[in-house]
Amino acid sequence: MKQALHLKIGQQLTMTPQLQQAIRLLQLSSLDLQQEIQEALESNVMLELDESDKLSESNSDEPHNGEVKELTKQIDESIDKIDTSSNKESTNDTASPEPGEETAVENDQVDFDQIQNTIPEDLPTDSTWEEVYDSNPVQASSSTSQYSGDDNNFLENSGKLDDNIQEHLQWQLDLTPMSEQDRRIADAIIDAINDDGYLSLSIDELLEGFTDEPEIESEEIEAVLHLIQNFEPTGVAARDLQENLAIQLKFLDDDCAWKKEAQILVDRHLNLLANRDFATLKRRMKLDEDSLADVIRLIKSLNPRPAGQISDKKTQYIVPDIIVKKVKGVWHAELNSDSMPPLSINKHYMNLAKEMKKSTDSQSLKDHLQEARWFIKSLQSRNETLLKVARCILDFQRDFFDYGDEYMKALVLADVANAVEMHESTISRVTTQKYMHTPKGIFELKYFFSSHVSTASGGEVSATAIRAVIRKLIGNEDSRKPLSDNKLSKLLEAQNYKVARRTIAKYRESMSIPPSNERKSIV
Repeated sequence: MKQALHLKIGQQLTMTPQLQQAIRLLQLSSLDLQQEIQEALESNVMLELDESDKLSESNSDEPHNGEVKELTKQIDESIDKIDTSSNKESTNDTASPEPGEETAVENDQVDFDQIQNTIPEDLPTDSTWEEVYDSNPVQASSSTSQYSGDDNNFLENSGKLDDNIQEHLQWQLDLTPMSEQDRRIADAIIDAINDDGYLSLSIDELLEGFTDEPEIESEEIEAVLHLIQNFEPTGVAARDLQENLAIQLKFLDDDCAWKKEAQILVDRHLNLLANRDFATLKRRMKLDEDSLADVIRLIKSLNPRPAGQISDKKTQYIVPDIIVKKVKGVWHAELNSDSMPPLSINKHYMNLAKEMKKSTDSQSLKDHLQEARWFIKSLQSRNETLLKVARCILDFQRDFFDYGDEYMKALVLADVANAVEMHESTISRVTTQKYMHTPKGIFELKYFFSSHVSTASGGEVSATAIRAVIRKLIGNEDSRKPLSDNKLSKLLEAQNYKVARRTIAKYRESMSIPPSNERKSIV
């Protein structure tokens, strides 16, 4: 093979560490961002918490806001170049991403010589830097929330780990006198109870675990099981739903109305109730409709998941990034002042960097100073972009905030991207795991994006609005004659919504609403 030199022209993308950090911060949730800030505070002596500034000031025109806007522009351009490069290799399709769908960031090496030229390699230590974020640290019981406004309340603010069902039952077992052999059986039974409180193994399967103890028989395991079924929560260690309901009914007071009838229904006719065959139930139990409704109401008051309230998982809290409120008839979107601890540059170390004579020590402090300024600037850019996108969504979906889900407009990422002059991938990252607190509740920003459905008159309506109408129609239906998907389609068509039966079934399932035959009830 003949060796030769060839000239090849191509594009290679390089991303500076600063831009990588800014893009990474852009897609973090509030709680993850707090963890990132905590790690930055621990690793960089130039960063400190500052209680003097106010987050609201970040929305004003500060002298350094131009630098932040420039960084925001660079971040969006870098994301645009990354996704453009990826799309050229994979597909030429330019369709807008679906709501909730995020374009992945590639870790390719990208070239930003022009961006590098606009960023000084070293920042002067005698320049001033005013921190613009201020808030009281979030005191959430989450593993990612490490801040506390008062160190003395650390134990009060830390998350409490609830007992799991095994520990809860073991505690009661320790208070119950029994032989060592029965205790071993009880331990095996408790270990076989799942998170819902049901026994996951049969008696024979439990017996197989005691092959080295031939004196243990199935009757003894059954006896210990009945003992554990007397523990709290009521209904625990049942082998199926029928046994669970029977145990709970047994512990009701004898003077409880319809207790006896409910026990008969659970023991003999539970399958008829599951199939909602109320006519056969009334005939076999010799009850009129009102009496049967009272019996079913009593059964519905029981807990099908006895251990559902006992969990060993910590509660995960959502800290909204945006607060939306109506002031004098006008909707306003603001950054949540509690979503981030305030940061500033430590002036003592900054002055120390200027006074130090040793070049190595001075350079180390200067490096920390530069990293601190970049971190703060990246946080500013993140919040500026988030606020801009949130305000744009508020403008698009103003009718939703005024009138509710039925007035949600069809909206895709491209609409917001064009309005704020950013790339769609940037909008996707900004709206993922970011939450908005409104008078109607807390919503992820992606909730406000929805595909469209055509109307009979040729217009468009959002899928969210269609779901709201379906939910309203089902909520107002006669439980004795629930609406079928075909009937719902006709009712929507009468309201100028052109929705196929299959689409209605899909929307209904997405809202966890059962079909009409399972919604039928006499209660």
